[in-house]
Amino acid sequence: MKKELVKRESQEEDTIIKIDGEVIIGDNKLMMIAGPCSVESEEQVMEIAKQVKASGAKFLRGGAFKPRTSPYDFQGLKEEGLKLLQKAKEKTGLKIVSEIVSIDDIELFDKYVDVIQIGARNMQNFDLLKKVGKLNKPIILKRGLCATIKEWLMAAEYILNEGNKNVILCERGIRTYETATRNTLDLSSIPVIKKLSHLPIIVDPSHAAGQKYLIEPLSKAAIAVGCDGLIIEVHNHPEKALSDGEQSITPKMYEDLCQNIKPIAKVMNKKL
Repeated sequence: MKKELVKRESQEEDTIIKIDGEVIIGDNKLMMIAGPCSVESEEQVMEIAKQVKASGAKFLRGGAFKPRTSPYDFQGLKEEGLKLLQKAKEKTGLKIVSEIVSIDDIELFDKYVDVIQIGARNMQNFDLLKKVGKLNKPIILKRGLCATIKEWLMAAEYILNEGNKNVILCERGIRTYETATRNTLDLSSIPVIKKLSHLPIIVDPSHAAGQKYLIEPLSKAAIAVGCDGLIIEVHNHPEKALSDGEQSITPKMYEDLCQNIKPIAKVMNKKL
């Protein structure tokens, strides 16, 4: 049986991921990603991009293709959304993170996006995993709604097995019996992943919490247990957001969060 590439036994040292020669995660670099759940307009995405960059984010997240639970919810601006993210990159220098939902869009994402996100619903879309595994581009792989850590790591294995070693795991909370939060953030997964795998792991407190008042404390906790980055939903007018406004924080809240996590990051030897 072939040795599993995702495991520490295959690679003892932590994976360091670079874009254009610049370290984006690993080597004690804390990956800070922020932006709206959905790209809604040029004005919206430009304003948010400038604000999160000023607070210290190096990556702009934004959904152009939105897999929604209801078919009647906003599904995203599609390619136009990716073009708006590209414009924001040209204006601010932020690298772009966006979620792919279909194999048919591989070429678009390879053209416009710096880091491709595989969402929780697609964690075990094995055809999609194999396709992005053939790209020379970092991939964020979110944990499935009810996935075990082993299932999550084996999903990552599909990508590595195709030749793409630039995989970033993302803990975004799992579904439990608890109803006070949208999901339950499994902080224990971070040290477990660190023990079992060499891959970096970031945390999405927005989808885990589902409520904006929880974003900062969960971010602090995630850094304290060793995560390699945060991906946070930020919207300039959360009350008017077309998707996930209740879990989106304002740019001012994000600015405060970035300041408040610095002491913890320093203790953990993480550079923002």
